[in-house]
Amino acid sequence: MAKVAVIMGSTSDLPVMQDAIDVLKELGIEVTVDIVSAHRTPEKMYDFGKNAHKNGISVIIAGAGGAAHLPGMVASLSPLPVIGVPVKSSNSIDGWDSVLSILQMPGGVPVATVALNGAKNAGILAAQIIGSADLSVQNNIVAYKESLKEKVIKGAEEIKK
Repeated sequence: MAKVAVIMGSTSDLPVMQDAIDVLKELGIEVTVDIVSAHRTPEKMYDFGKNAHKNGISVIIAGAGGAAHLPGMVASLSPLPVIGVPVKSSNSIDGWDSVLSILQMPGGVPVATVALNGAKNAGILAAQIIGSADLSVQNNIVAYKESLKEKVIKGAEEIKK
């Protein structure tokens, strides 16, 4: 079974990153969660990045605020797809520092980047990556997207009342 690692720079990122964890679980994907700071625990980050694929991880979602080096550094070490979530943190410049730190990666070190605090979309994207090779997960995504459509239709009907 495919597994997604959701990592973040500190516990203060958890309220944002919880959206990824929740949607992955809703879509039937095993999730592992950890705090891995690029700046405060670089040895742990290095070990994680070098070994995630050996530990059954299929996709990595990395959330970070401020300078937000975690997603890019992990991507430089891992052969796995990395999805970066820029987090608007207390030390952030309105979130732009995080967005640009994750978005502006050099050629050869890709990081898929979602919107500021967009952890839910990171979880969905990770599921879609896994679903491209796992029909069960793909079926869960189809059902999830159908439920989104139904919510919009229901909302439109409510407005008309």
